[in-house]
Order: sequence, then structure tokens, then C-alpha cells
Amino acid sequence: MVYFVGAGPGATDLITVRGLKLLQEADIVVYAGSLVNPELLKETKKTCEIYNSAVMTLEEVIAVLKRSASEQKQIVRLHTGDPSIYGAVKEQMDELERIGVLYEVCPGVSSFCAAAAALQAEYTLPGVSQTVIITRMPGRTPVPEKEEMKALASHGATMVIFLSTGLLKELREELLQGYYTEETPCALVYKASWPEQKVIRTTLKFLPEAAEQNHITKTALVVVGDCLDTDYQLSKLYDASFSTEFRQASKKNG
Repeated sequence: MVYFVGAGPGATDLITVRGLKLLQEADIVVYAGSLVNPELLKETKKTCEIYNSAVMTLEEVIAVLKRSASEQKQIVRLHTGDPSIYGAVKEQMDELERIGVLYEVCPGVSSFCAAAAALQAEYTLPGVSQTVIITRMPGRTPVPEKEEMKALASHGATMVIFLSTGLLKELREELLQGYYTEETPCALVYKASWPEQKVIRTTLKFLPEAAEQNHITKTALVVVGDCLDTDYQLSKLYDASFSTEFRQASKKNG
């Protein structure tokens, strides 16, 4: 059995309880060495075989998984954050299905959640934004034409942008062709939840300069939207005049 496990955003105590248990029981671990915190590997058994997928091809990864599965070993494929977001996980699962190897997925805490925690922000503020768009700028991996940044920016939703720290000038220009203005609040969150985490708050106008001044060139998320600095409506969830399945609205005197 192969277990695809989300390692969380970086802090070792942000892996899930289930994920940690699988890691501790694993005979084989193939981990994303470019982003997964190596401190997590200290949780493995002394006899565990560990492979760094950052220096491996897809074919090499699958070969390790196939061999280990044929030997009836428990295998953890350790991905950063949650495997479902920019994890290149589908191609691995499809290949395992093709060769008849069973697998399961253990979800993890994505870095976009850790970034919100670092910012002490709520992405979905009533009256401001009820939508979060997770996307990226095109690089070696292209973005479908229907998902061009300027098109997504037209919605004015909260945006969390991955894998784009090296393209901030281009990103700014794309965003300015949508709903946002130079005054739109935004933030850079470098290595969210890691000990070396940095949080840089700025506006869209100064986004590239803020990254340059703080020597941020990679491993950072860009958060854009009015949720970072604006007035908002209070939620109806706790409104005394609003009835729910669990609470009746209170009657006002007079």
C-alpha cells in the first residue's frame, strides 16, 4: 500500500495525526525534498528507507513504489502541504493504478491556510469576498487560457497565488487589468509556519519592490484582496437577531 501523505506547510507539528502515524509506521518514505521539512524524517523508524524525490524522475519514483509494494512494505509518499494542490500527484496515482498498486491519500494542511494564520486574516469576509481563488502565473507549466491571471482578477475575490514570486512585476500588471487597483492590499508570506517565516504587508503598487527589499525570491505565497484591510459586515452566524438550527433569535425590547 502506498499512502500519499500531506506533510503540512512546514512546521513539524502541522502534519495531521493520521499522517504522523503513517510516517512513523512506514518502511519506505519518498519525500519532496525541495519543500518538505526534513525534521519530519526524524519521526521515521531507524530501518526506514528514505528517498528524496527532488532528485528523481517520475519513472524513478514509481519504480521505488512498485518494488516496495511488491515486497509488502508500507510506503509513504510525503508531499508538501496538501497533495491536491500543485502536488503533481494525479500522474503518480494514475501510474499506480496502471500497474496495480493500491494507494490511499491522507490530506494535509496547505500553505494557503498557514499563510492566513500568519496574516491573522479571514479570506472570506462577509460583504467583502466570499470566494478564494488559488492560482499561479504561467512558467514552465502553462496555465489554461481561460484561467489567465487578468481574467481571474476581474472577479475581485481574495486571491492566493502560488509559485509566482519570481514574476511579481508581470503579476502586478495582470492583476491591475482586473478589479484591483494600485491601492489594493496584498501580502507576501515567505515559508509560512517555518521558523524563518516572514510576513510582508504592502499594496499592489509596491509588491515587487517589497519582495526585493526583503530578499524574497521564492517559496512565498502572494495574497491579494480587500480582506486584508477593509471594513466588513458581521456574520449572521452569531447575530442575536438571526435564528439558526441551534438557536432562536432573541426578541428586542420595545
